[in-house]
Amino acid sequence: MSFMKALKCRECEEEYPLEPSHVCEMCFGPLEVVYNYDEIKKSISKEKILERPRSMWRYRELLPIEGDPTVGVQTGFTPLIRATRLAERLGVKELYIKNDTVNHPTLSFKDRVVSVALTRAREFGFKTVSCASTGNLANSVAANAAAAGLDCIVFIPYDLEPSKVNASIVYGARLVGIQGTYDDVNRLCSEIANKHNWAFVNVNMRPYYAEGSKSMGYEICEQLGFKSPDQVVIPMASGSLLTKIYKSFNEFIDLGLIKDDGAKFYGAQATGCSPIAKSVKDGVDFFKPVKPDTIAKSLAIGNPADGYYANRIIEKTHGYAEDVTDEEIVDAIKLLAETEGVFAETAGGVTLGVTKKLLETGKLDPNKSIVVCITGNGLKTQEAIVDYLEKPEIIGAKLSDFEELLKSKE
Repeated sequence: MSFMKALKCRECEEEYPLEPSHVCEMCFGPLEVVYNYDEIKKSISKEKILERPRSMWRYRELLPIEGDPTVGVQTGFTPLIRATRLAERLGVKELYIKNDTVNHPTLSFKDRVVSVALTRAREFGFKTVSCASTGNLANSVAANAAAAGLDCIVFIPYDLEPSKVNASIVYGARLVGIQGTYDDVNRLCSEIANKHNWAFVNVNMRPYYAEGSKSMGYEICEQLGFKSPDQVVIPMASGSLLTKIYKSFNEFIDLGLIKDDGAKFYGAQATGCSPIAKSVKDGVDFFKPVKPDTIAKSLAIGNPADGYYANRIIEKTHGYAEDVTDEEIVDAIKLLAETEGVFAETAGGVTLGVTKKLLETGKLDPNKSIVVCITGNGLKTQEAIVDYLEKPEIIGAKLSDFEELLKSKE
């Protein structure tokens, strides 16, 4: 049973049928899914959620599909780690890591949005799926399309990390590298989507696709004992993830599943691509598109589609946004790995690096709970840190050689 009502423009509130469409015909604003919350309230409860399988689909009523999920049925419900050793290093009382480095099947939060988008694409009868991607989305679309028996062609900037390129091609997807930035890729995909009858998960399927991000927010609240954290730090590329976690908290509040404890939202970007963070720090509600120049390629969107909305949420919740350099990103990746045994990709380094900086500048309260969202696995971006790691110590295969090595370290 579907609990969706319509698609609605975020700007003028014009409503549209539940079709593969993402732009308002009246004002060109973005469309998003609206739900029948009165009916949802009759169907969902804490007790029912806790009885369901441990995946993102335990919140089925709040996700935009008509029938049962058919793609990514095991996706989600990743660990929320109480990061005690990291908290001690940072001087924080209560710190958690939302660990999507182990999400199924491609080790990033993108598996959430793709599971929803491809399930919905199948409901619409699409046979070919596609996307514009900075890497993680391409991996997820390729993997989930293979499992679902869908044809797949994905578009990426030509200079992505080799590990992410290989992790798309291996699934049999057709991968096309574009000589340009992600924004150039996205623009081309919008043109292709208008001509070809394909399901572009982040173009014509975007209203449904974006809703999948809400599952991360639902899980955080449930794993905290059905309450929101005091503060949450979220990486920003398009800004969509931050807006959808905010929506998920508010839906749980409206449904009576959690109290409104006034969670503050903080956005994290890399210095080499930080249009949203700059707008927040400058105290303005608009941003200037930039040309990305950062090792955090998964966040390298110079003209973020949801940047304005992320900015408004940060201001409304009395949060903040910050950015970190490539060197700070690498330091944060190493810090998380050394303290909590979690190997994050460069986006995770951005989020933790920003958390550290916000604590140092007094923007985050160390005496209140903090959740840091880590969205992808470090195995995807090893190239970014290889030159900053110590090399293995090589010795002969004799006990005496090892004893000599120990003595040299004394």
